[in-house]
Amino acid sequence: MKRISVIGVGYVGLVTGACFADLGNDVVCLDVNEERIQNLKQGIMPIYEPGLEEVVRRNVNAGRLSFTTCYEEAINTSKADLVFIAVGTPEGVDGEADLRYVRQVAESIAAVMDHPLIIINKSTVPVGTGDWVADIVRAKQSRPIPFSVVSNPEFLREGSAIFDFMNPDRIVLGSLDRDAAETVAQLYFPLRAPIMITDLRTAEMIKYASNAFLATKISFINEIANICEALGADVKEVAVGMGYDKRIGRAFLDAGIGYGGSCFPKDVKALAHMANVQGKHPQLLEAVMQINTDQRRSVVAKVRELLGGLRGKTVGVLGLAFKPNTDDIREAPALDIIAMLQREGAHVKAYDPVAMPNAARVVDRVSFAEDVYDLVADCDAVVIATEWNEFKNIDLARVRQSMKQAVIVDGRNLYDPDLMRRYGFTYRGMGRGYA
Repeated sequence: MKRISVIGVGYVGLVTGACFADLGNDVVCLDVNEERIQNLKQGIMPIYEPGLEEVVRRNVNAGRLSFTTCYEEAINTSKADLVFIAVGTPEGVDGEADLRYVRQVAESIAAVMDHPLIIINKSTVPVGTGDWVADIVRAKQSRPIPFSVVSNPEFLREGSAIFDFMNPDRIVLGSLDRDAAETVAQLYFPLRAPIMITDLRTAEMIKYASNAFLATKISFINEIANICEALGADVKEVAVGMGYDKRIGRAFLDAGIGYGGSCFPKDVKALAHMANVQGKHPQLLEAVMQINTDQRRSVVAKVRELLGGLRGKTVGVLGLAFKPNTDDIREAPALDIIAMLQREGAHVKAYDPVAMPNAARVVDRVSFAEDVYDLVADCDAVVIATEWNEFKNIDLARVRQSMKQAVIVDGRNLYDPDLMRRYGFTYRGMGRGYA
């Protein structure tokens, strides 16, 4: 059993703290947001993540997980052995990662620490941040106290984060102090996952390279989808055929309206920024980002073409979260699509099982529906923007009857084109063989 502090109770920090507690460790989670901490003490989660509330409640009740806003309590009173930094690194003006919160945490740790610590960067941070954090802590200590810095990038998928934490493909640890990295590795031994120990900068790069490669696969298959449309091929079958090749694999080859969320857009931009700063020309990364943006425009173009214009038309958007099983709308394709539809004079209705409260804070002039059938009523067209399971088996006859015009633009390729035509829809998917 280790004594752990986790700084930041956002998506990564809360999942990390709860799961380490579930593995039998004593965990204190700290956040400077007092409202968020008070809510957590009352069992109110700040995010929607399947299974998270249950894990948090179980470990709070067992006395292994607690919450505070006080660094002294989180680090010294608890006698923490390891401190995880898990605060946000939002996108800066030029696409760089904004490290202001990481700096604040490093300075706060240095100001209060009264015993040796291992400080672990769990936040996604630019290459070289581990060295920078070490310099900050060393400079801000009131007296020299030994510490080590370890990079431990996370590879959690929103919507399946608990499963991913407990069943990782690999654990990546980077440090200039091998003993410190091996101490952190011990936390993960119960998970029986491959553990890779590198230097700090290599570990930081592994995170960016992994996310950039996955984003590249998504943009690649979307480009293939656009070519399939022009040539009359079906990208879904193309992806299956490609996926049988073990060198390629089937994962992340689902054509659609592109990637979103808190990781891929920000990380690809940050990696491209790092390359540019070093005088490199990240041509592939630039193309990946451009294709991703173009996919949103493609959806709006399909709706415009099928309706003969958008002004005065009512368009329903099914799904607001950037992916299913989350309420995260950061960089969600649906929000870009809504904005483009509105700029061309369309009235937009929207429905999402969990993300509407978040969306309501950032979009204007959108009518939110109670369910799928409330959404489709009197719509001229409907765009499928998120592949929630509840959208996959809707009553198509009822939908067809409720719509003003039976136009479906399926940005996630949920439906079979032949079936949709039999129900009387004018249907367009992404790369499904339309000239």
